[in-house]
Amino acid sequence: MHPVTKLVTRISARSRALFAATDRTWSARLRPDGPPIEVGCVSAMTGPLPRDEREMPRSSRAHRFGRGKGHRTIAGLLVVAVVVAGTVAIVLWRRSGAHEASTRDAQRRFERSSSTQRSAPSVLRPAAGVYLYRGTGTEHLTLPPKTQSQGPRMPATVTDRADGCWTFRIDYNSAHWQTWIYCPRNGGLVELGGQTFERWDFVVTKYDSTSTFTCDPVSVAIRATMHAGDVWQQSCAGTSSGAKGTATTSGPYTFVGRESVVVGGAPVAAYHFHQVRTLSGSQTGTQDTDVWFAVKDGLPLRNDRTVSVHTTTIIGRSTYTEHGSFELTSLIPQT
Repeated sequence: MHPVTKLVTRISARSRALFAATDRTWSARLRPDGPPIEVGCVSAMTGPLPRDEREMPRSSRAHRFGRGKGHRTIAGLLVVAVVVAGTVAIVLWRRSGAHEASTRDAQRRFERSSSTQRSAPSVLRPAAGVYLYRGTGTEHLTLPPKTQSQGPRMPATVTDRADGCWTFRIDYNSAHWQTWIYCPRNGGLVELGGQTFERWDFVVTKYDSTSTFTCDPVSVAIRATMHAGDVWQQSCAGTSSGAKGTATTSGPYTFVGRESVVVGGAPVAAYHFHQVRTLSGSQTGTQDTDVWFAVKDGLPLRNDRTVSVHTTTIIGRSTYTEHGSFELTSLIPQT
């Protein structure tokens, strides 16, 4: 016989002898007034049976202990089910957030736009097309608690309007975009208003919100003549599908000065503005933004912002916060 086989056989024999001795010892201790319990070490640890149960038929005792084991099995299955359900809910909750915006979707949207003629770039009017931006950011709701990421890819479109103005739209992610309507006027650039759309996926339901604001009178974005440090006021009013009533956003707009912004490795002359807005009415909050426009055509080159908005809902007060930035990667539109 192989030496290893002999060793295994010897260990097995000693193990059986040890278990048998342990059974007899525990049986004698647990049932000194009766015969040993020859049911193995695990069963012997259940202890001596009460006298009334010893007198019960074996089938009745088996039924009684079997029922207890069944209850424990059901309870265990319920615990497992709760754990599995909780794990699935967490996974779905995390996957339900927004994703990186699609450049192809932006291209399709641009191709479907109402523009019948794509203008060439001119003073404070960029060429129509799809532009690529890079950025980062987070947006957070306190009630229900949810956080979504922005970027890093943020496609934007410039589309022409029949009134000679142009619309700039940027997609922060797959569920959040914003537009501004700009018009070259009297050697400067004015803002007529814009929209913001957001979608929040809470697994069991989805919530869409669209805010539409109009600036009347128009808000001046770039003056024909200005000097570093100049300040003027801006004000726009609008509504949101997520709140009843009208909200007004207003505050000072400061021309910081002319600077250079690097785009695609080359410096581009830019106007730098600092905007502070206070939101009042159906929603309250603040917005602090730094924005850089290209001196040549008014195209947004960079944007850094912090937003905080408070809304009263049927389930309580909810606060939305946003911290983000984006910058242009190429002056040449893709289409």
